[in-house]
Amino acid sequence: MRIRQLFVILGILAAGMGAAAATLQSARVKDLTTIEGVRDNPLIGYGLVVGLNRTGDSQQTIFSTQTLANMLQRMGVQVPGATIRVNNVAAVFVTASLPAFARPGMQVDATVSSAGDAKSIEGGILLLTRLYAANGQVYATAQGAVTVGGYSAGTTGNTRTLNHPTTGRIPGGVTVEQSAPLDLRSLQPLSLLLRDPDFATARDMAAAINEEFKVEIARVIDDRRIEIALPHGDDKVPEMLARIQELVVPVHSAARVVVNERTGTIVIGRDVRLGAVSILHGNLVIDVSTTYHVSQPSIAANVGQTEVVPQVKVNSAEAPARRIELPDGATVEDLVRGLQAIGATARDVVSILQAIQKAGALEAELDII
Repeated sequence: MRIRQLFVILGILAAGMGAAAATLQSARVKDLTTIEGVRDNPLIGYGLVVGLNRTGDSQQTIFSTQTLANMLQRMGVQVPGATIRVNNVAAVFVTASLPAFARPGMQVDATVSSAGDAKSIEGGILLLTRLYAANGQVYATAQGAVTVGGYSAGTTGNTRTLNHPTTGRIPGGVTVEQSAPLDLRSLQPLSLLLRDPDFATARDMAAAINEEFKVEIARVIDDRRIEIALPHGDDKVPEMLARIQELVVPVHSAARVVVNERTGTIVIGRDVRLGAVSILHGNLVIDVSTTYHVSQPSIAANVGQTEVVPQVKVNSAEAPARRIELPDGATVEDLVRGLQAIGATARDVVSILQAIQKAGALEAELDII
């Protein structure tokens, strides 16, 4: 079934290649770039999820009971950590992203992940947890009900688990307590960074920006960075960026083939072309099997003993090599049709693509992930 789906994906990609190759793809600047210095900041914290239905950490997870004892002590309840016996509590790590230009009171989502041996954190409540940035300062707090997209049910030796019940989310569970100040006017000069580096795309983008403002304010630094000179004392930087990000520019994407050997997934870009190549494909199968026979001595001889004798049998079968030829300038559709004709599997396709690249007939970049 996976091989059939693979060829369906390749066929869909190849179907629109003929018409798409003649036209150049276009996209907005905001979809192609990021602003240098404007980014999210990761936050992390450690806390407790309570209210679990006997699916929390076991007694072997010492730090969860120690955390509970310390929390109770701050609330005026003196309980030795060694005497605590609960399994409806789970120690978790809480992660979130502090968006750029975030202000106190703003709410974002939190991800909660079990740090111990809890079976599930479904139905739990995260207690108030401080979230720290890389500089060690508290920028937000998290609390709320955990939603899990899975479950784990059953007892030892007879359980059923769906997805990852030890990881959940709290929508809007993070409240920003401290902002990360960023003044756009301090970004002088301002730089746009291409997500997919390309000199031609950077050139056309700088030209479009200069055409929009009728002045040479943008220049290409390298294949990823476009530098924009902002007018001094101009308080309308957001409006200027809004105009720039709405510009539509042509995209010069590189021809690329992405292969995932673990899943057998192959994605081929529309600009991929093949040189003249001939492919031979065959299979050699060797089957080694062992059967055991019981050898018993004759009753009349009254000598010897019963033994188990292994019988090894080796069978080999080699399928005849199947051959396809691709002319110079062949498309993905030609390759897919040829691979279907010789009955190639997903693993065979990966090996064939690697061999085509080594032969210098693949006019694209081959990425294996």
